[in-house]
Amino acid sequence: MPYKIHNWADIAKDYNEGSLLLGNGASIAIDNRFKYSSIIEHARDEGYLTEDVQKLFEFYETEDFELVLRFVWQASNVNQALQIQDKKTNDAYKQVRSCLIQSVRDIHPDYNEISNELPAIYKFIKNFKTVISLNYDLIVYWALMYGNEQEDTHQFKDCYINGFFDEDWSKLKNPTYGYKSTTLVFYPHGTLYLSRNKVEHDIKLKALNDGPGLLQSILKEWEEKQTVPLFVCEGTSNQKINSINNSIYLNTVYREVLTSLEPCLVIYGWSLSSQDEHILKRIKLSKRKLEKVAVSVHNNDQEYSNRVRNKIHKILGDEVQVVFFHSDSSDCWNNNA
Repeated sequence: MPYKIHNWADIAKDYNEGSLLLGNGASIAIDNRFKYSSIIEHARDEGYLTEDVQKLFEFYETEDFELVLRFVWQASNVNQALQIQDKKTNDAYKQVRSCLIQSVRDIHPDYNEISNELPAIYKFIKNFKTVISLNYDLIVYWALMYGNEQEDTHQFKDCYINGFFDEDWSKLKNPTYGYKSTTLVFYPHGTLYLSRNKVEHDIKLKALNDGPGLLQSILKEWEEKQTVPLFVCEGTSNQKINSINNSIYLNTVYREVLTSLEPCLVIYGWSLSSQDEHILKRIKLSKRKLEKVAVSVHNNDQEYSNRVRNKIHKILGDEVQVVFFHSDSSDCWNNNA
């Protein structure tokens, strides 16, 4: 018997003030350039990987750009601090960095290309108390910045204060004076506007203009070797957990935020692949037991619906109610009514 696929409007009230988890399908819905399953896949297709860069990925047995870039960056900084002449390490860092920057430039749209999508996205995500984005791109950040410019007494917070993550993040759930409601936004795998500095502090990069100027500011920061990006978008589930454990921000989101979600969860554009099973397994440990999950479905895909339902029940338990809704139905994500 086929699964019933609802329109979002028919079930939306049941998930109001719940949690929202966004996967790569949400980004693809905005721009098809995000269809690449990984940044390194694009770099290979375009021939950006030199022989030395490929050797580094093989040596570390990973396809995680951020991990390889960070390791080579650290080695280059150590050599510089000790005044060790090592041109090959520095060149390798520049090559990895160049591959990453060029790939992000190719894939990521500019602000002006997607700005017309932001009002609809803002209208959708403001209905949730917590937003979890597994995507490295700037779409959610641009939407929350757009939202914070609206005078409607709702506020978005990414829990970064003066460029640094507030580890006492839960206190930020309380609305700031003058606001009536708050949505907290987190990135369990990091995002483009978060970086590590030379002393391994997680910091938030800022542009003079967080809209049109942000992407170029980030790429310029990487080019000038001031920081390395903080995002984990490749590798197996265990490899991702290892990278998460090396960051205070990512580790806090993984250990604390994912276990503090609301009892109702909406999943939009997430394939629930084996590489991301650690996310569901962590949510299972939530202090407030998860009661129901609504999952977006593209093109009435019954095979996907069956696989997702089975995986949710396998990891989260059979008692969790699972319903499905059309990913292109009105008022969800970037779909205007």
